[in-house]
Amino acid sequence: QVQLVESGGGSVQAGGSLTLSCAASAYPYSNGCMGWFRQAPGKEREGVAALLTGDGNTYYADDSVKGRFTISRGNAKNTITLQMTSLKSEYAAMYYCVASDFPETCGSWYADQFEYWGQGTQVTVSS
Repeated sequence: QVQLVESGGGSVQAGGSLTLSCAASAYPYSNGCMGWFRQAPGKEREGVAALLTGDGNTYYADDSVKGRFTISRGNAKNTITLQMTSLKSEYAAMYYCVASDFPETCGSWYADQFEYWGQGTQVTVSS
């Protein structure tokens, strides 16, 4: 059974940085798609970033996070990270690690195309 466990959320002031991590177990990490979605109160879940676990190619959901967020394969086995810099209050949300067995899912930002979801980690940004 695939499990995704997030860590690294917390509270930060606007302009600050946080790094989220996600550890996957029982997941075909060598050839899949992993990434991050977020959901703010009263809003729908939205994609943030994703990568192909096989070759590390990255995808970002929109231009507002390019240059601020960096998704990468983690140093630890079967992990990914999301480095977030220059955080703004509108980035505050619950951040979810997601994964799909199908590499072609990367670049699609439909939440239901990702089979596996973590429990989420909260990111709070104070101004």
